[in-house]
Amino acid sequence: MKIYYLLSIFMYLGGVMSFLLNRKHFLSLLLSLEFMMLALFLFLFFFIESSFFNLFFSMIYLLVVVCEGVLGLSLMVLMIRVSGSDMLMSFSFLW
Repeated sequence: MKIYYLLSIFMYLGGVMSFLLNRKHFLSLLLSLEFMMLALFLFLFFFIESSFFNLFFSMIYLLVVVCEGVLGLSLMVLMIRVSGSDMLMSFSFLW
């Protein structure tokens, strides 16, 4: 069981490293955020015992993650329509 904890922690740290090192494109940032959320879901799924509360909490968490992904993709579409690319350095108001 502890191997799953270590796997989820390494997945989360890999997502954080990807988020910090790949800051050129908005899509790569969104993918690394989704990977981090998946690692947190895996950790919480194994941390909380198997019960009805675990299933309910998992569904609520996945709902929030999906809403975050949809919001990020809609922002990316808006950025591409305004500037023509998803390069983050082309936006001076972000930095």
